This record gives sequence, structure tokens and C-alpha cells, in this order.
Amino acid sequence: MSESVRVGIGVIIVNEQQKILIGKRIGSPAPYHSIPGGHIERGETFEHAAIREIQEETNLIIEEPRVIAVTNNLKTFHNSGKHYISIILVAEQWHGQLQNKEPHKCTKWQWVDPTALPQPHFDASQQGVTCYLHKVFYTQQNFIAPQHENSIDSYL
Repeated sequence: MSESVRVGIGVIIVNEQQKILIGKRIGSPAPYHSIPGGHIERGETFEHAAIREIQEETNLIIEEPRVIAVTNNLKTFHNSGKHYISIILVAEQWHGQLQNKEPHKCTKWQWVDPTALPQPHFDASQQGVTCYLHKVFYTQQNFIAPQHENSIDSYL
């Protein structure tokens, strides 16, 4: 189990029909569907990370991505032991030919209605799309974490 919280990036790419790009993951976080994204590298801005990750995964060049939400991925933590905070950006301007440039991580990319996400869906992506649809920056989860040995109760 990782001891530190990591920062991820997720990008909601919107096409002219107001559909968003979703991939079916086969690596981490398999077997979930998710918006494209990855890890922020040291010294990198959120926007640069988004541009880099999207080009690496999809061959698309996004323009003027903007931060719209932050997610605290507690379901993922309790399922895998990996705790991530994800920065969610949206990109409504892009160009290029969509390709699956990392077939070892994703079986395919598809444009979907954001109100009807394919399931199962990755925690950070689900939360990010919820924030996008409701135009909120953060949504508090009703996820009750199991008690751990290091919980606040053990210190009281």
C-alpha cells in the first residue's frame, strides 16, 4: 500500500455533439471506463499535463484546457490502497485524428453521452463528469470509509 497521496489528471474532451470521450481501460484502472488522463509529472502545470496525456493516449491536440473540478478518490483508495486526488479539466477545442495510441492500457475510445456513462466507471472519472454536469468544483461523497487502525478514533 502506498503511503502518500498522488495527484492524477483527468480530461473531459467535448465534441460538437456535446458527447465526451471515454475509454475502456485494460491496465490500471481496469476494468473500468474512464475519461483520458494520467499522472502529473514533477514541475508540470495541470494544463501541460492534460495536453501531454491526451496526445500520448489519443493523438488529439487539445487547446486551452481549463480546470473545472477536484476529486478525492476514496472508493479507489478503499478498493486498491492507492489514494489519489484528481484534477479534472475540460477541453472543448481540439484537433487531430482520434487514435488509440496505448492499446496496452485501453481497448478503445468512444464518444458517449455524459449523462449515460458506461459502467463500471472509474471513481475519479465518475466524480469529474458529475462535477462537469452540475457545474460544481467539488462534490462531497457519501462514501463511508471502513475503520482502520490509524483512524482518528485510535488517537482519542
